[in-house]
Amino acid sequence: MKKNENIKEQTVKTAKLSVFSNSVLTLGKLIVGIMIGSVAIISEAVHSFIDLLASFIALFAVKKSSQPADFDHPYGHGKFENVSGTIEALLIFAAAIYIIYEAVSRLINPQPIEMPIIGVLIMLISATVNFIVSNRLFSVAKKANSIALEANGWHLRTDVYTSLGVMFALIIITVSKFFFPEINIYWLDSVTALIVAAMIVKAAYDLTLKSARDLFDIGLPDEEVATVENIIRADKSISGYHDLKTRKAGNRRFVEFHILVAPDMTVLQSHEITRKLEAEIASKLDNALVTVHVEPCDNTCTVKCQSGCLTKYRKI
Repeated sequence: MKKNENIKEQTVKTAKLSVFSNSVLTLGKLIVGIMIGSVAIISEAVHSFIDLLASFIALFAVKKSSQPADFDHPYGHGKFENVSGTIEALLIFAAAIYIIYEAVSRLINPQPIEMPIIGVLIMLISATVNFIVSNRLFSVAKKANSIALEANGWHLRTDVYTSLGVMFALIIITVSKFFFPEINIYWLDSVTALIVAAMIVKAAYDLTLKSARDLFDIGLPDEEVATVENIIRADKSISGYHDLKTRKAGNRRFVEFHILVAPDMTVLQSHEITRKLEAEIASKLDNALVTVHVEPCDNTCTVKCQSGCLTKYRKI
């Protein structure tokens, strides 16, 4: 219990760290972008602002999802994290659209960039900070099995790559001003912004698939389902099983199935079987809620239970 409380505390603290870092970086990029006239840096400021919104959403989600089940939410609040991840993905799409609009506008009407070296410095700082914070987010997300923190981590990791891309473009522009002043390559700033937008769209697409899938109660991964089936099959007192259903909400896994046992088995014996199954599955799958329904096996196999008939399985 103390371990779970410690993990919950870590998720909240890490989400707050993300909010703080994104606040500082958004303001810094916006000031520098406007000051030197770089659409790529301004697009990065928009990107960081979206990250900031995502950080607030993630902070709310991890706080809400950690609340225990109640009368109105008997299965807990785990799906707040999935909703959070989906909203974050939609925000990324919105940021990409804005960046594309600004970059195309600057390509049509190119403008010179003043003091690009300042832009290089702010991009280097941004990439370094976001790399450190995203590593922290990924680490805690793995421990807590938090899709909200993982989504936030990918927000910042994408920002690392895009910041480095903008930084190298500004370095080229800076060098060209000294060695090739007659060549105008300010268009590279807008092209870099378009590449940033493309990377953001890809990250948003992947994040949408991962976070939204659990909103539709898609089953657990095949390897986790196989783990459950292997545990059931290993119990010699079970004649068969059927109606195995799984799903996930936030970091909570739900597993339910029916088992067939000898008709003359006592309630106490069957209860002991279900208790052991629930405990073993929960030990293999983190944060799993297991529900087992017991039925008598009268050896009249129906179509429904044939695939899970362990009597035939053990004779082979």
